[in-house]
Amino acid sequence: MRRVGVIEQATATLVEQMDDLAYKLVIADDLDPLMERIGSAQYVLLGEASHGTSEFYTWRNVLSQRLILEKGFSFIAVEGDWPDCYRVNRYIKGYDRAAGQAYDVLHAFERWPTWMWANWEIVALAEWLREHNEVCQDKIGFYGLDVYSLWESMQAIIDYLQQNYPDLVQAARRAYGCFEPYNTSPEQYAQFTAFVPESCEEEVIRLLARIRHEVQPFPDDDESAFSAEQNALVAVDAERYYRAMVHGGTETWNIRDTHMMETLGRLMQLHGPEAKGIVWAHNTHIGDARATDMAREGMVNIGQLAREQHRADDVVLVGFSSHRGTVIAGKEWGAPMQRMDVPPAREDTWEDILHRGDLRDKLIVLNHVHSAEAFQERGHRAIGVVYDPRWESLGNYVPTVLPERYDALLHIDETQALHPLHITPVKTTPPDTYPWGL
Repeated sequence: MRRVGVIEQATATLVEQMDDLAYKLVIADDLDPLMERIGSAQYVLLGEASHGTSEFYTWRNVLSQRLILEKGFSFIAVEGDWPDCYRVNRYIKGYDRAAGQAYDVLHAFERWPTWMWANWEIVALAEWLREHNEVCQDKIGFYGLDVYSLWESMQAIIDYLQQNYPDLVQAARRAYGCFEPYNTSPEQYAQFTAFVPESCEEEVIRLLARIRHEVQPFPDDDESAFSAEQNALVAVDAERYYRAMVHGGTETWNIRDTHMMETLGRLMQLHGPEAKGIVWAHNTHIGDARATDMAREGMVNIGQLAREQHRADDVVLVGFSSHRGTVIAGKEWGAPMQRMDVPPAREDTWEDILHRGDLRDKLIVLNHVHSAEAFQERGHRAIGVVYDPRWESLGNYVPTVLPERYDALLHIDETQALHPLHITPVKTTPPDTYPWGL
């Protein structure tokens, strides 16, 4: 009984300490302490505890707008495929006059899980970015960091070369043709290379080298040459990713996050020496892996790599959490999306500690922690695109030292599910509450 009393007292003390660090989080102006913490940073990485929660997208939207308007940030890069997100980039910059509306561009996202970017919350962001870019000389970009789009990137390369560099089309078709026997299935390709030592690695590497050597920006370049090279880089890293996939382990994770970090660096170079970048990705990608059990598994992520490669004041990592609510997810990979209940967080997790505090929704600036003694490792919820609430307590918590993983945390106590575009029946007009302004 004495031991139980000590634990309860330690928990109560931690709740009080978190309350001392907490700022209310109701309107956009409540982000002022975080804006002060960001200061002159060049990289602001914004997480999410799930890929299907409306408030995570809405608050990132609000914070991103403030970073663009008040601190001159240059682009938003997200945990999405390069070809799909580049179409959004062209839309918001006015490159495609026939693109229709943001709804049309985002509704075209077809790769599962479509709801991650094909949702009304991103429609609101894209329309705001387009309006901003119409009156702004330095146009804000929107890009995808991920590595999954092997076939889509190969097709995008062929389309670009056919219009601009017909002499290179044969090389692109040769690289693309190497993958054709696998019916656009990365799983089939991965399984084949597990048993037969032949792969398409050399073909995509040669194609990347030729594009880097021969494709040059046009005087009025709208980033299309950069995009062609990026698609070639995606093809190289995606081929490595899918080939490594059959062996399991942490290699595929590290290939993916290293690719995302390299892409982020390329985007910073594209935008010049004064560039500043915003990243939207899951907490597992943007929270420093060294402050979690990921490090024990040999895994790295964008947050860790950004901190290692840049000065401390240039990188700010912002996590998100919630105690309960609803979420969009699938019961298994490729399953139909559905709205699911998120049960109250497991006792003695970070979400439980935050829920016990005085404020319902709050901003915690973790750099204000003066003593880390009470902030020892405890579970921090992570919901992926595959989720089953029945088993949540067994596998959805990442052991985390919170003030080492993030510079700040936004906690929304009760959250609501995201608003996907691909629903039945499909709505072509925004819901009544669109665009969920704060």
